[in-house]
Amino acid sequence: MTTLSYADSALSLLPPVVAILLAIITRRVLLSLGVGIIIGATLISDFSVINSGQYLAEKIAGLFWDDGSLNSWNLYLIGFLVLLGMITALITVSGSAKAFADWARTKIRNKRDAKLLTMFLGCVVFIDDYFNSLVVGSVARPLTDRYYISRSKLAYLLDSTAAPVCVISPVSSWGAYIIALIGGILTAHGFTDSGHLSVFIQMIPMNFYAIFALLLLLCVAFLGLDIGPMRTHELNAQKGILYDESKGLPPGANSDLPEADNGKILGLFLPITVLVAATFYFMVSSGGDALKAKGLAFSLLGAFENTDVASSLFFGAAVGLVSTLVLVVSQGLNKSYMAKGIIEGARSMLPAIYILLFAWTIASVIGQLETGKYMASLATGNIPFALLPAVLFMLAGLTAFSTGTSWGTFGIMLPIAADMAMGTHTNMMLPMLAAVLAGAVFGDHCSPISDTTILSSTGANCHHIDHVVTQLPYALIVAVISLVGYTVLGFTESVIAGFATCSILLVITVIALKIKVNRISV
Repeated sequence: MTTLSYADSALSLLPPVVAILLAIITRRVLLSLGVGIIIGATLISDFSVINSGQYLAEKIAGLFWDDGSLNSWNLYLIGFLVLLGMITALITVSGSAKAFADWARTKIRNKRDAKLLTMFLGCVVFIDDYFNSLVVGSVARPLTDRYYISRSKLAYLLDSTAAPVCVISPVSSWGAYIIALIGGILTAHGFTDSGHLSVFIQMIPMNFYAIFALLLLLCVAFLGLDIGPMRTHELNAQKGILYDESKGLPPGANSDLPEADNGKILGLFLPITVLVAATFYFMVSSGGDALKAKGLAFSLLGAFENTDVASSLFFGAAVGLVSTLVLVVSQGLNKSYMAKGIIEGARSMLPAIYILLFAWTIASVIGQLETGKYMASLATGNIPFALLPAVLFMLAGLTAFSTGTSWGTFGIMLPIAADMAMGTHTNMMLPMLAAVLAGAVFGDHCSPISDTTILSSTGANCHHIDHVVTQLPYALIVAVISLVGYTVLGFTESVIAGFATCSILLVITVIALKIKVNRISV
């Protein structure tokens, strides 16, 4: 079947824009994504109904069977979600989550401490953003619920310690992917003197969005800077309404599960510890096997560059589930509780899996339309050199927002940024690459079709669009701060000047927000 490309047409923006606007207006994610998918398929098939149907059938089948074999990435990730749902439900029915909440009540003094602990856990679990959002959400949710912190706030805490931490951490799936991409780009342009890891580390302070998103999150958690829709959700949480109950249970919710009375804290932390350790082992092991197959010597960074993330998450979760079952059996948990936990745990993840399948499908359609290439083409032309870092930041943000993928944006925009730097000022190569990384994370934070955003709302048991809408003001604040910083960096060619500008703006913003919050509270 012949398909059309829209790499040079603004029509390539139509499916993601329609899907995003519909999701925000109707708050019905599956319907909105479905409409976007149909529009994209119609464009690609040149408005042929038969060809559109054939194309959609191929894309849907490709979610599970691709190029003559199982689509292992998707299936492993779906399996990971199901297994994690079972683990979480078993922890709940064993009474361990309740025991942890009771223990935390004696150690964690208030809401602020609960939020800071969640943020700390999010920064510590940095090996992968999916893993971060789901696992930290499982651990922190009993605690944040106990202190009446809204699920939307928890989702914001998870999302803003997932991608921003992973994108500046070399020992993570993100860091390894970025190092591999940048290494190839620098080698292609003749930069062979510096090691790829050292270049990545040099770029960390240039990633203004990631750094200042974390700093703003710290201020929000410490000072209670609840603004916009987030304030409404937090006020409702104080009344015991942790999420909008009129929309039904959010994905992952298990409010009707029974809880045993003899639960222990060990029943929460041991399975999670085993899960983390097993996942780390499988990531290093699969990466090491890939290095061996290529005839390369083993290194930790090399293993992360070549690891199979999806299978590592799945097998790590399988080991975690076994350890959970061993614990609940030794606890003498009622078999009916165990059966209910396993069944309801798997079932609770179905809404998130449906959204993820639709998001993957629209991402594939958008890729076929070459929306990212169209967005990248906007960066070419007669743009003043001093504005390039800021322009690249904005375009990377729009591309990630439209396509729902940071990694895809990295793959498209980083080579373009390098080419532009080579054609203007090679000394600005790293700041321009960092601007792309920062913009991609920003766009990912704002996009309703981003898988990271979907899994953060899943980890928090929060309605998806509620998470998107409540996080948006904070993401936009940091984006504006970063944009000014990249503009200053472009004109001064000084990373220190750009970073200092962002720091000053953050302080001013936090003071202004604190004054506003205090005035509203009076």
